[in-house]
Amino acid sequence: MAKKPDVTRKFGEKRTAIVHAASVLINETGVQATTLTKVARAIGLNATSVTYYFPRKDQLIVSVYAETIALLKEMAREALAEDTPEKRIARYVHLHVALRDRIRRGEQGLMTALSEIRSLDQEQQDELLFAYREMVNDVRAFFGDPADERQRALYSARAHILIEAMLWWPVWSRRYSVLDFPRVETKIVEILCFGIPAQAGEWQPAMLEDGGWRTYDDRPPQQNDEFMRAATVMINERGYRGASVNRIAEALNVTKGSFYHHHDAKDDLVLDCFQRSYDRLSKVQMAGYDVEGSYWTRLSSILNELLQLQFFDSMPLLRTTALQALDSETKIDVVMRSNRLARRFAGFLIDGFGDGSVRAIDPLVASQIIMSTLNGAYEARRWAARFDDRERAVETYLSVLIEGMLAERA
Repeated sequence: MAKKPDVTRKFGEKRTAIVHAASVLINETGVQATTLTKVARAIGLNATSVTYYFPRKDQLIVSVYAETIALLKEMAREALAEDTPEKRIARYVHLHVALRDRIRRGEQGLMTALSEIRSLDQEQQDELLFAYREMVNDVRAFFGDPADERQRALYSARAHILIEAMLWWPVWSRRYSVLDFPRVETKIVEILCFGIPAQAGEWQPAMLEDGGWRTYDDRPPQQNDEFMRAATVMINERGYRGASVNRIAEALNVTKGSFYHHHDAKDDLVLDCFQRSYDRLSKVQMAGYDVEGSYWTRLSSILNELLQLQFFDSMPLLRTTALQALDSETKIDVVMRSNRLARRFAGFLIDGFGDGSVRAIDPLVASQIIMSTLNGAYEARRWAARFDDRERAVETYLSVLIEGMLAERA
């Protein structure tokens, strides 16, 4: 007869195996497509065995998310134990890079994309988001105790951008061998700590003439544009699963039939939202080429315009969190286009080396940090709304790129 400690250990091991298998499936196919049967099949069990540990699917999903948040918090706490902001940032980045190394070498289920937390029941959601906010507070503490509200806003922006950079890292890390991870880690830290321009703090963006990327609320929109706007906002806020066709139709006060008149399925709408977002981003990038001045001035103008969209436009850019719900082939295409846009940013940086306006940084690494900074800006809308001056909100948020996270701001 097995002793009680052995039974407890085996129970824990089986439960962990189920959570890790669910994590892999959620990352690959999203919450909606993850079923208890698929989880059971992935580890050689039957569905009844899984329900012994998790009677309902939502209980399993909550456990998967809770484990990821606990790991994120553990890494933040370990980094916070260092004695300077620079060492804390370096340690935090190192832990995330090391985690990706472990996953690349075969460990599974360690980290789950958190994009669909807001599709859970309110009580479950509140508990998870409370734990997530505790982790964010730990990362904000990397920079010390804020002297006033202005400094608190700055530290909040730094924490948000640092976290977003590390949550985006798993996507673009696939382009590198694990042998290159130590070098990439060093380059990430260097960019986050000291920024991009050769003259730290330089920020003189030019206003771009609208090339069709802005939304004008006083102009009557086409119905399909309204669908995409409602879907983009809802997916950004609630994740793919939480943005049901019913909810989208209700938000616009139209029938589901109107939705299906324009789109065969919700997946088609998500793909259209991605294409529209990337089209807008691309147009802003191309408009930046026409700005007079250095390549850093051109890049500054692009970043300024894109942050205005993310913070204040009624149709922001679609967050990459919606990627989970797409099928593998479509997901590859969307990520490929994202990488092309990142490479265009890298081109601006390389040209900035030539005219002396950009520091000698790794342009490919920097371009991905730019992408994560832009992508995560939607989540900072409430943060930006607290500023009386919109330009000040944009500059404060982008100060990480303008002068780095270690700069003392006036």
